[in-house]
Amino acid sequence: MALKFQSLFSRTERTEESFTSSMGNDDEIQTQLTAPLSAIAGAFEDLSALVNSKGFDYDLDLKTFCDACSLVSILFGCLGIAFKFAELEYVSKVSDLAGASQDFMTLNKVIDFDLRNDSVRTPGSLSRNLRRVRQGLDLIRALFQNFISSDDCYLKEAASTAYAKTCAPYHTWVVRTAVYTGMYALPTRDQLLMKLRETNKSAAKEMIRYINASLPVIEYIDKLYTSRNISLDW
Repeated sequence: MALKFQSLFSRTERTEESFTSSMGNDDEIQTQLTAPLSAIAGAFEDLSALVNSKGFDYDLDLKTFCDACSLVSILFGCLGIAFKFAELEYVSKVSDLAGASQDFMTLNKVIDFDLRNDSVRTPGSLSRNLRRVRQGLDLIRALFQNFISSDDCYLKEAASTAYAKTCAPYHTWVVRTAVYTGMYALPTRDQLLMKLRETNKSAAKEMIRYINASLPVIEYIDKLYTSRNISLDW
C-alpha cells in the first residue's frame, strides 16, 4: 500500500506544474490562494449562470470549464493524506482535459470524439477523465453539505459519508481501503478552517455558494452522457 501511494505521490509534481500555469496571473493566483473558497464558488457560479441561462443544450467551452475545475484542487490538498488519491486523480484528469482544449473546444466535442472511436469508457480517454472530474466535483459538494450540516469537530464522518456516496462505488477495493484508512488522518474542523482562512460562518457561506452553483454543472455533465444513451454506472 505504501509503495502504491508513493508512486501516486510522485505523479503530482508534474500535474501541479501544469495546473499552476493554468491558474492565471500573479494577482489571480494570490486571490485563489488567500481566499480559495470564494474563488471556487465564484467560478462555478459563472459556469452555472451559463448553463442555466442557455439551457442544457448549450455547448460549454472546455477551457472555461477546466479553469474553474483547476481551483478545486486546492481543497483536496487541504484534506491531507485521506484525499491524496482524489487530488492526484483529479489534478491529472483536469490537466489532461485542459491540454486537449485546443483540439476539442467544447465538452460535447470530447464525448463525440470518444463515442465515434468507441473509447468513452477506455482508461485515459478524455470522456472517462471528464467523468472522473465530475465525480471529484460531486465529492466536494457532498463534503461541503455534510460540513455545514454538522458541528462535529472531526471530519471523518462527513468525509466518509461523502466519499461513500460519490466515489467509492467506482473505485477498486485497494483504493477504497486506502481512503478509509486515511480518514483518521483528516484535519479537524478548526484545522481545515485555518487552512482555508475562513471562520465557520464565512466558510458556510462560501460552501453554500458552491453547493448551489455546482449542482447544475454536475447535472449538465451527466446529461452529456445520458443524452447519448451512455449510462453513468462507471
